[in-house]
Amino acid sequence: MNQIISKTIAVFSRPFTFPGFDELLPAGEYDIETELSAPPDYSDQEAWKASVLICLHPRKSHPGLARTLTVSLTDLERARAKDKLSSKQLSQFLLDQLLADPMVQLIMEADGVSETQLRHLYSESLISEAEVTSSDQRALRRACGNGSRYTFAVQAAENEGMPVRPNKTPRITGRPIGQSEPGSSFNLKA
Repeated sequence: MNQIISKTIAVFSRPFTFPGFDELLPAGEYDIETELSAPPDYSDQEAWKASVLICLHPRKSHPGLARTLTVSLTDLERARAKDKLSSKQLSQFLLDQLLADPMVQLIMEADGVSETQLRHLYSESLISEAEVTSSDQRALRRACGNGSRYTFAVQAAENEGMPVRPNKTPRITGRPIGQSEPGSSFNLKA
């Protein structure tokens, strides 16, 4: 039986991870090699599962070091499926992951928050990217123009509620340098 290896390229548009691998991999193109059949010397041909060898990008600290990662075909497909999700679908997926966490469930129970309330809160805040550039943003651009006035308006809105810096310089207490307290034995003017 010949060992067949398929070579292809996977493109990820967002950073991604794999289970059991604690590094966040950057978006980009990755060379992938897939063994389509078990190696001839593999002892249990029936239990063999297809694995994928991913050629990782070199780290900045070691630019010449080639790195590879072997993952299951299922993990690769799951990572590619997450990458293809729209921002709304991805947010929904992340919410599902969050709600599956036992620690989050304990905190929700302690705070008296139900899963339904949290889903409702997120469903209201999950606005598609097309709706974000809605009439409010277009009206602001028309009123302010596209230049620095628009940028200032956006920054003012983002900083709303932040403490304001005082206009006056802080008052310094004490005596000027070179003066001592009256009645002391040390006096520079004497």
